[in-house]
Amino acid sequence: MARSRRHGTTATLLALLLAVAGCGPVADLKADSLPVGYDSLDGKLKVWPPRGTLAGDPAATAAVTEAVRAWRSPEDDRAHLPSSGILWSGEVDGGPVALVAADVPGDGASWLLQLTRDGDRYAVHRASEYTDPGYLVYSDVLPVQSAEGRRYLTSGRVERLRGPDGRDLAVTDGLSAPVRVPACRAVTVTATLRPTESLPRGRAADRLLDLGTATTDPRYPLVRDETGAGQRALAGLDTCLLAGEDGPFGSIPRRIGDRYAPKSVPESWPMEALTVRPLGPVAPDGRKPGQLSQLTWKSDHGEMTAVLYRPAGGGPPVFSRADRSNPLQAYVLPVPEHPLVVLTWRAGPDAPLAVPPGTPRLVDRPGLVVVPQAANKQTFSLTSPDKTYQRSVGGR
Repeated sequence: MARSRRHGTTATLLALLLAVAGCGPVADLKADSLPVGYDSLDGKLKVWPPRGTLAGDPAATAAVTEAVRAWRSPEDDRAHLPSSGILWSGEVDGGPVALVAADVPGDGASWLLQLTRDGDRYAVHRASEYTDPGYLVYSDVLPVQSAEGRRYLTSGRVERLRGPDGRDLAVTDGLSAPVRVPACRAVTVTATLRPTESLPRGRAADRLLDLGTATTDPRYPLVRDETGAGQRALAGLDTCLLAGEDGPFGSIPRRIGDRYAPKSVPESWPMEALTVRPLGPVAPDGRKPGQLSQLTWKSDHGEMTAVLYRPAGGGPPVFSRADRSNPLQAYVLPVPEHPLVVLTWRAGPDAPLAVPPGTPRLVDRPGLVVVPQAANKQTFSLTSPDKTYQRSVGGR
C-alpha cells in the first residue's frame, strides 16, 4: 500500500486485512470490462459488493466501461480499468446511474465517477478526485448528486446512516434516500459501522462534513470530522467562498512537476481535522473590534492554516488565503478599506517578532501581531534561540 489514511487506526487495520485477503476488483466479466464491485474484504465481509438493479446487466456494464475508457482526468490521464470497479449500477430518479471507483495512476489519485445514460450510451456526469491514492474504496460513505438531492452510497460496513437533521436515512441496496443539503453550507452526516474484524466493537459515530452541493468538480465534498470540531469551525460560513480561488480551501493551486494544474484539486483542499482557534478581538478601523480566529486543517499536502475575521455588527466574515504550516504564519486579511497582515507563531519569551520600522501594531501579544497592510512589501522576522524566520507580504 502506498499510503495509509490519516484518520485513525481503522483504515490501517483494514489495509492490513486487504493486503492479506487480496485487494482489487472482482474478477472481470471479460478482459476489457470494468469489474462489477470491488474485492475488498474486512474479514469475511465484502466491503463493496456489486449492487444496484443493473449490476448484473452485461449490456449496462459494457456501456459504462466504454464511457470510463473514454473519460480523461483534467491532466489527460485515463482510468486503469482492471484496478477500478463499478460500485453501484441501477435506476435513480427514473434513469440509469452508475458509480465507479476509478484508479488513475497518472494523477496518483482515486476518482469517484458518476455516470448517467445519454440515449443508448453512458457519459461521466460528475468526477470527484479523492487525493489520497487508492483509498476511495476504504471510505464507508460516498457522495452522490441526484435530481432529488444529495444521496450517499454506503459500504457493507455501514449499519445505519443519519442525515444532517440527525434522522436515519433509508438505505436501499447501499444507496440512501435523497436528503436536502445546502448549496454552500457544511452539514454533518454520521454513519454507524457494524462490528467487523478490523472494528471488533464497530463505531457508533463516524462523522463526515458535506461541504455542500455547490462544490465543483473535481473537488471532493466530504471531509472527515471525527470529533465534530469541523462542524463547529464551519458553523455559519459560506463554503463556496471558502472553496474559491481566494478562499482558504481553494487558494493554493496544485503543482505537477514545475507547472500549476489549475483544473486539479487545490493543494489546500481539506481532507480532515478541521479546527478553529480564537485569537481575540481586533479593530481594523480603530473603533469597533471584531473577532479574529485561526482555521487549521489537513490536506493531502500537509497541514494548512488561515485566519478568519468576523466584523462587529454581524457583517460577512472575511477570510485569508491558506498558508502552509510554518514556524511563522503570515496572512493577508482583505478587510474592506482596512486590509490587515496577521502574524502568528508559537509564543515564547525568547522569540521576539520584528516588524518594519514605523509600523503600528493593532494587536501585539506573544504569538500574535496584527498590523495594517502597507502599499509596499513588508518583511517580518521572528528570532528564536536557534534560527531566524522571515516572511514577506505584499509587493511583487
